Amino acid sequence: MSSKAVPAVGLTGGVADGLNNIDTWIYRRTCAQFTTGITVVTTLDSHGHPHGMTVNSFSSVSLDPPLVLVSIDLKNAILGHFISSSWFAINILAEHQEDLSRRFSSPSENRFIDLNWHAGPSGTPLLDGVLAQLECSVVSTFEAGDHTVLIGEVRRAGHTEGKPLVFFDSAYRQLR
Repeated sequence: MSSKAVPAVGLTGGVADGLNNIDTWIYRRTCAQFTTGITVVTTLDSHGHPHGMTVNSFSSVSLDPPLVLVSIDLKNAILGHFISSSWFAINILAEHQEDLSRRFSSPSENRFIDLNWHAGPSGTPLLDGVLAQLECSVVSTFEAGDHTVLIGEVRRAGHTEGKPLVFFDSAYRQLR
């Protein structure tokens, strides 16, 4: 058996310069073939004001202890609020909540105006009507490439019945 990588028949894309440099566009298009759920990650600043942003780079890390991670772009204007807080919440969006995803991915600082939400036991903003919620205490933060990774220990979790809002091939989708 050969140890050389052989491209799968029918795949588009490729590698440049052997295995040293991948074209950014090909990398983005390749990752777009992985279906992700959509979350809104929220926190409070030092003055108690809510902040949140749409994130699809969310993952369960461990069951014991229950750990999750989210990844936030270093250029994101509200990243500092997440780094300086000891809590954050993950609100997993339901299939009918594309508007919430768009609202929290906008550059506006007024994302919480006229929005139904409440403070969870940790104080973190929890959005009403979402599919699931996790309240997390920050365990670790570190930079990885052009993002900061937040690791949180889940202290409270809950969900309701329904289907998630998903993102695939650079577009919002619904499960059938």
